[in-house]
Amino acid sequence: MASPSHGHFPNRPIEDSGECAGASSRDGVPVIDLSILLNGDAQEQSRAIRDLGRACEDWGFFMVINHGVPEALQEALMESCKELYSLPREEKAEYIAARPKDPIRIGTGLFYSDVDDAVCRRDYVKMIAHPEFHCPAKPANLREITMEYSIRTRELLLELVQAISKSLQLDGGWVSEALNLESCFQILVGNNYPPYAGSDRVMGISAHSDHGLLTLLFQNGVDGLEVNHNGQWLLAKPLPGSLFIITGDQLEIVSNGRYKAVVHRALVRGEQTRMSFVSMIGPCLDAIVEPVPELARSAPQGMEFRGIKYRDYMEHQQSSRINKKAALDIVRVQHNILTCEGTPNN
Repeated sequence: MASPSHGHFPNRPIEDSGECAGASSRDGVPVIDLSILLNGDAQEQSRAIRDLGRACEDWGFFMVINHGVPEALQEALMESCKELYSLPREEKAEYIAARPKDPIRIGTGLFYSDVDDAVCRRDYVKMIAHPEFHCPAKPANLREITMEYSIRTRELLLELVQAISKSLQLDGGWVSEALNLESCFQILVGNNYPPYAGSDRVMGISAHSDHGLLTLLFQNGVDGLEVNHNGQWLLAKPLPGSLFIITGDQLEIVSNGRYKAVVHRALVRGEQTRMSFVSMIGPCLDAIVEPVPELARSAPQGMEFRGIKYRDYMEHQQSSRINKKAALDIVRVQHNILTCEGTPNN
């Protein structure tokens, strides 16, 4: 089998500045073939694990192909979400009135708009899927479809975690055991970005990193996801049949900063509705997340992050304004460097 390929996207620079600054899609977004990563021969798997490690280190963002999540299931999920959004308001009232941290919530803008005044143009449904599964009662088929999707994507993401662990020169089960991923936290989010015909572009969701470990995302064929790579915003255009994978804050912590949580955002533009669906896994809520000791010992600055219970990290992130990766500052170790006069520079 061939080694993992790379997507080839046409250059499409978009001129602009500021927070809604333009993005350009360009070559180089890594593509990981899961059939090779999981079922290739020893040499192919070794090469795929190295490619996966480079994707996490250089990008924090990649596509997976041959992933085993049926397109028919993805389409059924999108259709069920459309039905949910179109239900009369009174049939969704209990979820619209839900608090930000309730297991099911339907809303507009940001999850935690009570602490964030950013203007974001989106509707969403949020469901906690693991360790306990929650789903709106209507439409009738949503529960069955969502449960199957949550199981399939959770298994896929846990397989990726094992391969990522190996890419860090650890036993394949090290990260899973350290974070108690048998009891992992999983959240599902359906996003609906209405059309916007204005000449300017508005935020669907502001620039941020995800608080979890890994996030899987697919969309309805309408682009809008952008990732920040080497200081530039790039429009993410998926290969047919692929899924996006986004690395989160907990992977940056556990890898001692070797693998970076990627900052990303969604822009709203054009006359088509954009829909996306997210499946994110994080550590067990009571797991203490801290750098791998071997990685901290070999790093020039030593330990880059202190340990924190995942539940506490989520509480901190969700009680603060959305601001790229600022939530990581609560666990970031501040290294003092002595000058020749003996005074510290921070």
